[in-house]
Amino acid sequence: MKRIGSYWLWILAVCFLVLFPLCFHSLFYINNMIDILIGALFGVSLNLLIGYTGLLSLGQNAFFGLGSYTMGVLLRQTSLGIPLTLLSLMFLGAVYAVFMGYFCTRLTRFYFAFLTLAFSQIVYIIIIKWTSLTGGQQGLIGGIPVPLIHLLPGLSVDIGPRLHFYYFTVVLVVGSFILCKAVVNSPFGWVLRSIRENATRAQFVGINIRRYQIGIFVISGIFTAVAGGLTALNISGAYPDHAEWIKGADPIFMILIGGMKNFFGPVVGAAVMVFLNTFLTSHTRYASFFLGAVMIFIVSSARMGLLDYLFYQKGVFKGASAKIRAMMRGREKKALEVGE
Repeated sequence: MKRIGSYWLWILAVCFLVLFPLCFHSLFYINNMIDILIGALFGVSLNLLIGYTGLLSLGQNAFFGLGSYTMGVLLRQTSLGIPLTLLSLMFLGAVYAVFMGYFCTRLTRFYFAFLTLAFSQIVYIIIIKWTSLTGGQQGLIGGIPVPLIHLLPGLSVDIGPRLHFYYFTVVLVVGSFILCKAVVNSPFGWVLRSIRENATRAQFVGINIRRYQIGIFVISGIFTAVAGGLTALNISGAYPDHAEWIKGADPIFMILIGGMKNFFGPVVGAAVMVFLNTFLTSHTRYASFFLGAVMIFIVSSARMGLLDYLFYQKGVFKGASAKIRAMMRGREKKALEVGE
């Protein structure tokens, strides 16, 4: 029954996204929803590391910047088209994630976090210095061409109009969410939870911890690169701040606001951040100050994300909590057996 209910939630969410532009015709609302979807993908990708594996990465901006610039450069200088460009940026994200994860997973805790930050600056420096390809400090100004997407012979889709791009974003983001959800609900995902809870115990029963950590690092990097590519298409440009270290703080704030124990926590966090940023920037010149104050209030008062607070602290499903904990313990035990 729980699984059936989960399917209905997914169906309702998809219906809401499909009907949203039909109910709110203004480009203002459509653009904000696009920002929420891209931000949500960014946050969910990072939460695969933080919430499910216990790895705090400060270097997700590297994959975001790679995705953004790969999308911009390939569409401007080649005729690959959007599908092949997406595959290319996913491949580059995976390759750099393997390289980055191989070294970073040798360390733990804040040493791991700061090493990811250092590796992210490699991408940022390359973007700044490789002026002939990336445009240097100015970025890829002048716009990014958006070619037609050829689905079938004689059938093409133009995602240039904002409404078309909105639905294109919905398809990519929802598809990415489904894949991420499949990962965290698989035996692989339950092994990650066991590593998060007790890495020593997981290693004691024979699990190769680094192999699993590098694997989820690659998956997270791929979907973060997709979010970066969507951003480049959304704003028709790629700029150095996409790979700057401060960009890596955005998904962390989303996770802190929405919660890391629930898969959709970063989605709620992204919605809150976009709403607050839009509201504050239209009413004050000190939007960043008030945005920080609001986030501090939310985190300090609840001491966990909004969904975590509702589901675990207040016990929205309090009657089922014991059964859920028992089920999680059973799945973790099964995952450890698979990991052996």
